[in-house]
Amino acid sequence: MDSAIRDKYQAIIGLEVHAQLLTESKAYSSDSTEYGMLPNTNLSAITLGHPGTLPKVNKKVVEMAVKMGVATNCEITRHNIYARKNYFYPDLPKGYQITQDKTPICTFGHLDIKDAAGNDKRIGITRIHMEEDAGKSMHLPGETETLVDFNRAGVPLIEIVSEPDIRDSVEAFNYLTEIKRLVKYLDICDGNMEEGSLRCDANVSVMLKDSSLWGTKVEVKNMNSFRNVQRAIEHEIERQIMVLENGGTVEGETRNFDANTGNTTAMRSKETLNDYRYFPEPDLPPLVIEQEWLEGIKAAMPSLPQELYKRFVEVYGLPAYDAAVLTDAKEIALYFEELCKHTTNYKAASNWIMGQVKSYLNELQLHIRDFPLQPEQIAGLIALVDENKVSHSVAAKQVFPYLLEHPQLNALQVAEQQNLLQQSDAGELAQIVEAVLAENPAKVEEYKAGKQSLVGMFMGEIMKKTQGKADPKGANKLLREYLNA
Repeated sequence: MDSAIRDKYQAIIGLEVHAQLLTESKAYSSDSTEYGMLPNTNLSAITLGHPGTLPKVNKKVVEMAVKMGVATNCEITRHNIYARKNYFYPDLPKGYQITQDKTPICTFGHLDIKDAAGNDKRIGITRIHMEEDAGKSMHLPGETETLVDFNRAGVPLIEIVSEPDIRDSVEAFNYLTEIKRLVKYLDICDGNMEEGSLRCDANVSVMLKDSSLWGTKVEVKNMNSFRNVQRAIEHEIERQIMVLENGGTVEGETRNFDANTGNTTAMRSKETLNDYRYFPEPDLPPLVIEQEWLEGIKAAMPSLPQELYKRFVEVYGLPAYDAAVLTDAKEIALYFEELCKHTTNYKAASNWIMGQVKSYLNELQLHIRDFPLQPEQIAGLIALVDENKVSHSVAAKQVFPYLLEHPQLNALQVAEQQNLLQQSDAGELAQIVEAVLAENPAKVEEYKAGKQSLVGMFMGEIMKKTQGKADPKGANKLLREYLNA
């Protein structure tokens, strides 16, 4: 699209994120939520909505919803009414969904992200409400019939609805990234979009920049990755602009995103609230959240990404880049914090985790919980280097790999057993330096005549004589003293 045309318009974007909660049982029944079971095995009469059955609230679902509300600076609704949302899809066995309408459990929150230019931006959170998932329609290759797996029906969700504060696909990506980090830090959702445990619908409209009238909202569905959310938003912005530029009218509708083509296509006209015929759920009494329970949840909240980021920068003195990398995953951040209890060289601690530790985990596709070394063992590696007992190169390329294979040892024990400790005694180093210079009188004269680059050759000879164990700094200092005497 021509940039001049694109620059005439402003996109208005709001995101609806469904997070599948990590409970062992469903939202309103004791049926299992285990993923990957044979189709239609995690079912009971309650999930299927058979006559005479009664739902029962899963307390863990409420607790997880409150945690997300606290994490996104929301007000927590103390008196909650459940509602029925009525619509018919073949994968919704009851013909209605138990959700919340007038009293969402969390309201008026916000989330701070970075915009496309890297500046801080606050995105409002309209509401977070609890509801249950539908089943899954399946279309097998070569089959004309639609099959339905109801295992997912009744699995608990929270829906996180943003204000229309997002202005481009980059902000949408950053917002989703922050949501995913939060749900994983809180241990309430695994954040896996490919498996459908985190899903996103985007509401997109465009308007002329000098206009006060917002455009018609279009909802885009079926995006299974953050990158596809970006692609879908970009396509929909350009599609709507071209409709308007050609004198057309944008229709309020729900559209499907095709990851293969990068295009959106119409699915159906957009439902209104009246279409769902909300009314209070007659089989569930009001849910009242007591102050004591709420305070207990708040007290048990873990440190969150932005809190840790601030601490890593202000307390540990890390660069912003290091802090961002270390707080990307909760377990890595906690490993770093534990490591800092055993060393005061916080930058070295950061370097080791971002370097050798993450490389090892990535190469073997391991989680940090499977890493064989304890934080104090990494602190031992840092101490070896800081105390000039081994060089960083030796620590990284020789001590660290051996330690991984023998995690019952510590770094000093490995260095001693493998005869890797640096030779730093000044007297011994002086004798070696003298011997090297005595063996190369012609090179000494060349150096004195101005060929400063010969220092590298002399250092190489010193390292050969010490089998690489000479303290480089100490040896270099002594060498220059002798050469310049």
